[in-house]
Amino acid sequence: MTPLAGFADRLVAWQRQHGRHDLPWQVSDPYAVWVSEIMLQQTQVDTVIPYYVRFLARFPDLASLAEAPEDAVLALWSGLGYYARARNLHAAAKRVLADHGGVFPGDVAAIAALPGIGRSTAAAIAAFAFGGRHAILDGNVKRVFCRLFGVDGWPGEKAVETALWHLAEALLPEREIVPYTQGLMDLGATLCRRSRPDCPCCPFADDCVACRDGRQAELPAARPRKGLPERSTVMLVLRHGGEILLEKRPPSGIWGGLWSLPECAPGDDPVAAARRLGYSAEPLAELPGLSHTFSHFRLAIRPVALAVARRAPGAGEPGALWLAPADAVQAALPTPVRRIIAAL
Repeated sequence: MTPLAGFADRLVAWQRQHGRHDLPWQVSDPYAVWVSEIMLQQTQVDTVIPYYVRFLARFPDLASLAEAPEDAVLALWSGLGYYARARNLHAAAKRVLADHGGVFPGDVAAIAALPGIGRSTAAAIAAFAFGGRHAILDGNVKRVFCRLFGVDGWPGEKAVETALWHLAEALLPEREIVPYTQGLMDLGATLCRRSRPDCPCCPFADDCVACRDGRQAELPAARPRKGLPERSTVMLVLRHGGEILLEKRPPSGIWGGLWSLPECAPGDDPVAAARRLGYSAEPLAELPGLSHTFSHFRLAIRPVALAVARRAPGAGEPGALWLAPADAVQAALPTPVRRIIAAL
């Protein structure tokens, strides 16, 4: 795999004429660049933009984010998924405030040492915010390189990823790092798409192995398929005086740190489960079931509404919250829980 002659110059020329220049995070503010790069991990641009705009309006600088309660951060992230990103973003803001005097570091090693930031994300932040010369290798770039150079194998495999990093480093230009880095991202997002790539408009169509051999659909190779395991849960919609009970989930694991509905196993009696929580309750109705797919399993949810005769003495303690449904949907909730409450 020999790097193409003039690759960087051709890419930069294409980016200046055809790339994206109006994204809201295309600014020199390291904080704004950092927030966008975290949001863009595993999430497409069109989905991220409204979340990014709301997030920056509420937390316009690093200090405001660091000093905010975690619930406020998670509430603005709710619906974006992969909530560990939000918790890491919050933790990193606190770290920058404590260790760097509130000034986002410009050194790529210092950036990579912050929670939730890997090699490629650190390189992108360093490039866009500080003009640092560092190679990136996000999902879009992996797809471009696999097709352009005919790299076989799933990019998640260590040997394949190592080969792609060698390419990324070899192709890195000495100058114009910002348009080059943006060009790689733009090429993958707008032309070299996962499906229906626009090869006729690609500046590298004549050099591309996948285009030449008609292998666009098979490059990059897909992750080896495994059937998604199925899991089930019952969510208890405990109602009292026009309010419902939310519980704070543990800080780690699925939906870590979010507010959710109490749960019990599918074989448990919901009334008995409510009693174990300290509530005397009677069943109201079963609500429509729903399914939620995670990256590694699929969760079937059966919501059951119960009328609570009286609140338990400890219901006002941290970790338990009674809210009207209209207020509850504004909390930091997992998407399926929000759907259940909104349907009430």
